[in-house]
Amino acid sequence: MEKAKEFVRRVLLFKFKAETAPDLVEQLIKDSSNLVSLVESLKSWHMGKDASIENLNESFTHVFELTFEDAKGIAAYMVHPAHLEFHDRICPHLEKIVVIDYKPTPFHT
Repeated sequence: MEKAKEFVRRVLLFKFKAETAPDLVEQLIKDSSNLVSLVESLKSWHMGKDASIENLNESFTHVFELTFEDAKGIAAYMVHPAHLEFHDRICPHLEKIVVIDYKPTPFHT
């Protein structure tokens, strides 16, 4: 029996600098979404804006979830020219970022 592939997800939380114009934020998000068609190891890309009513977001406004086939896929993404170029463009506009990589784990009771 073939072992099932264990994909890895990367979750990113972004806190943009206050002086970053909203239209620039939107353009950067659009550019980020293009990475899924440029980086072979990036299998899916999802994003959303904070919509919590609890106000526990610590000023993080955007969340991104990227899916890779495995940890090697993340490593390939990290050095891919399209990612590096995007990284160089977005970082000056970020006050803070959180990155968490995880393997989804089934939980059965």
